[in-house]
Amino acid sequence: MATYELTINGKQYQVDAEEDMPLLWVLRDLLDMKGTKFGCGQALCGACTVMLGDSAVRSCTLPVSAVGSGAVTTIEGLSENGDHPLQKAWIEHIVPQCGYCQSGQIMNAAALLKNNPTPSEDEIDQAMAGNLCRCGTYNRIKEAIFTAAT
Repeated sequence: MATYELTINGKQYQVDAEEDMPLLWVLRDLLDMKGTKFGCGQALCGACTVMLGDSAVRSCTLPVSAVGSGAVTTIEGLSENGDHPLQKAWIEHIVPQCGYCQSGQIMNAAALLKNNPTPSEDEIDQAMAGNLCRCGTYNRIKEAIFTAAT
């Protein structure tokens, strides 16, 4: 067991965890941040997506020891008031149905727009390809990303 100093959503946290404990379980079980979801546990579905710096990462397979000094942003830290352009666009385009995958979808889209504020349709398709939605709201997700783009 080791102690890790983590910056999550702009706040400092100290956690005691095994070095191979996935960041997802640190967030959900040790810090009680339930917005990031468990989907497949193999980094295949994207439900657990968070941002590490400006990059989208799958927290279900990222060991807490690999976070280092990088800043983690979860769905809870995207906007205190739910007024991030992506969150507003998600509502405008009525994206969620069951909602389970949506935090991962939004965080992946946030990383895309952080690195490419005006993505093309193909760039959105490529960036979002690893995030699965069992309800099939892919067209609405794409429309929402276009709306949120600057």
